[in-house]
Amino acid sequence: MGSVTSSSLPTERNTSARASSSAITRWTVPVTESVLHVQWQSWDNSTDEQFALRWDNGGWVAEGSVSGANVHYVLRLGENLDLRQFLLFRDLDEPDLWLVRDSTGRWGEMNGGERQDLLGCGPVSLGCSPSATLIAIRSLDLEVGGRAELMAATVDTETLSVVPAAHVFTRLDTHRWHLEVGQFGFSTVFDVDDEGVLIQSPGWFRRVAPPPEWPTLLP
Repeated sequence: MGSVTSSSLPTERNTSARASSSAITRWTVPVTESVLHVQWQSWDNSTDEQFALRWDNGGWVAEGSVSGANVHYVLRLGENLDLRQFLLFRDLDEPDLWLVRDSTGRWGEMNGGERQDLLGCGPVSLGCSPSATLIAIRSLDLEVGGRAELMAATVDTETLSVVPAAHVFTRLDTHRWHLEVGQFGFSTVFDVDDEGVLIQSPGWFRRVAPPPEWPTLLP
């Protein structure tokens, strides 16, 4: 795999025993720059994603564009990476799917009804992107050997169906994790960097170096 280039987040190191064992770089907020740019590629080379993250107006904004899947999505997150809005675009200027989540954990569709079936879900998970792993890792902050289950709103980008699914994360080592989604018979081991960004998961996704003139998604 080629070398990786990305801009780094302004960071601080927590010197507590918990942070020392986790070795995940803590982010300081507010952040005044466009902060994280990553390119992921599916293991079979069928899709390629440009992903960007920045701090904006009291929260995080994450955006991904996935070629090969014809998907563009936006996540609006709170300071602690709790989901506020999810927008998915395919062929139209307006979002094909727009989900909102309030501070009590209730979900709904913008200009639509409440999604009671998603009550209790935290992050959004897309089959065409590993971005949910970054959100989960930083939200959970598990120590090595720790295990946690997150209910995620899991989106089928072809049919636009959204279902709740349990995602079980286990921290195997400082930079190695295991993810299992039993509902879909999915299991993978993946490696991350100090920020919690996925580097590689054999058979699933890998991080690759962006081209020299790689455009910035977010202004």
